[in-house]
Amino acid sequence: MSTNDHATGLTGLLADAAARAARYRAAVGDLPVFPDAAAIHQARARLGALRDEPAPPETVVAELADAVEPALVGSTGPRYFGFVIGGALDSATAADMLAAGWDQNAHSPRTSPAAAVAEEVAGDWLKDLFGLPPGASFAFTTGAQAAQTVCLAAARYQVLADKGWDPERSGLTGAPKIRLVAGAGRHVTIDRAVRLLGLGTESIEPVPLGADGAIDTGALARVLADGPAVPTIVCLQAGEVNTGAFDDFRAAIEAARRHGAWVHVDGAFGLWAAASPRTRHLTRGVAAADSWVADGHKWLNVPYDSGYAFCARPEAHKAAMAATAPYLGGPSETLRSPGDWGLESSRRARGFATWAALRELGREGIAALVDRCCAHARRFADQLSAIDGVDVAGDVVLNQVLVRFGADDALTEATIAAVQRSGVCWMGGTTWRGMRLMRISVSGWRTTEADVDRSVQAILTAWRASCPSAESC
Repeated sequence: MSTNDHATGLTGLLADAAARAARYRAAVGDLPVFPDAAAIHQARARLGALRDEPAPPETVVAELADAVEPALVGSTGPRYFGFVIGGALDSATAADMLAAGWDQNAHSPRTSPAAAVAEEVAGDWLKDLFGLPPGASFAFTTGAQAAQTVCLAAARYQVLADKGWDPERSGLTGAPKIRLVAGAGRHVTIDRAVRLLGLGTESIEPVPLGADGAIDTGALARVLADGPAVPTIVCLQAGEVNTGAFDDFRAAIEAARRHGAWVHVDGAFGLWAAASPRTRHLTRGVAAADSWVADGHKWLNVPYDSGYAFCARPEAHKAAMAATAPYLGGPSETLRSPGDWGLESSRRARGFATWAALRELGREGIAALVDRCCAHARRFADQLSAIDGVDVAGDVVLNQVLVRFGADDALTEATIAAVQRSGVCWMGGTTWRGMRLMRISVSGWRTTEADVDRSVQAILTAWRASCPSAESC
């Protein structure tokens, strides 16, 4: 095949893939938000067994799309309210397609100077939006799990180095014990990161929460004071996963500093509140921490996967993450090397999509996106709380809404299941204060007031179908 013939064929192939993606995105608002069991079974059957013979690329793309599209989750659409998942912006989607086409390894300037530059620029933009120290280091990761691990690895290095122990050289056998103090409502990614880093979940000392889900700063101070004087890491939250509550960063960080602790902030979705003048007060004092985590595939609405780790102590960050070998770098290297700051060596160039999203929205667009989602969450709460037998648990702090149906968990579970079966919208369940609740997370850029109203009607229909008698509804 000649170069021209290959270029022509590849252009047609990629154009067809782009057209299929565009048609799906245009139609997703009218499709069931979650596939039924038959669609999932059919997708598996149509994907089939591995063939012996090769197939033309255009056949492969057509077979894949035809097989799996009916089984896709409509998280790109306007009525998906589960797990704080945003739907990718158009520019970020196109940038991610370019990244796949360019096929850059974003490990270092030697594997892709373009990817390194894009991450450097986008990382500085993110720090500016979040109000973090300009000199903080950063890493582009797969998501909050990897970002938590990166930040807590830097924390582990620093708190042990302060005691004269280098865990990167000497490991943890014989090292001083580390305390990890965190709220009882911390995200599960903190626990997994602690496991992966060899600290063990028994090292976590939980701190009670206040009524809103934020850490009790008085209890935090007591836990810190009552414990042993050993290397300590304190984990705080910007946006509790159920209520959206924010810790009092000023008071909590002040208490942590009295004990020489490293302070880490899990802000997977909540740190984006700093980008809006209306919600920025929730993050007051957060810049005084030592490390922070945020997700791009949540409120920034970039394609999966995309997370960010930031560290106010670049030396500790790099000491925990960098890997060197004679073939990897050289004395002439002047650009920032992404591989020195994250877990992966070979990885996709995530910075292109993040740059595109930030460039498309700008400061005003990001603030408007945050404000709009928060307004939609309050609209959910206002309408649902007016329905007999339906209770909204607590205040709507940000973009999270917790809802209880009837007097027992079974009614709530039945209502959630009925809503999910309807295909109109999708929201999951959670347990909070010993109760099963519907958890509504609003973070998609395509959601409108009409989508909220339509979803409320679907919830009302499901509730009426699930409640045992007319009197209880």
